[in-house]
Amino acid sequence: MKALSIRQPWAWLIAHGIKDIENRDWPTKFRGEFLIHAAKKFEREAYLRLCEQFNLAGVMPQPGAFELGGIVGKAAIVACVTAHSSPWFRGRYGFVVSNASPIALLPERGKLSFFESIHQF
Repeated sequence: MKALSIRQPWAWLIAHGIKDIENRDWPTKFRGEFLIHAAKKFEREAYLRLCEQFNLAGVMPQPGAFELGGIVGKAAIVACVTAHSSPWFRGRYGFVVSNASPIALLPERGKLSFFESIHQF
């Protein structure tokens, strides 16, 4: 099954159905289910901005509680867009995500772009 590595807290937001678009500098023709891989890097500045801008302070885990370095959810990509009304859309391309659900951490090494996960669902 394909997986996509995403930094935290973005991976958590997507896996929990809060963020409906994953922004990238490159397009994709891929459509369908994929696994959400949480990269090993946590973006603290983004976390603080999100807490303020989207009022997510009591919704997201505390910074030290985010799972890193493995599969944390699954979802489906239904479109790749260059414009969207979602408040999460920023950048050149947005992968529109639906049917997201979190999964207990399954350790796995991430890779660039889409990659074949060692885990199957």
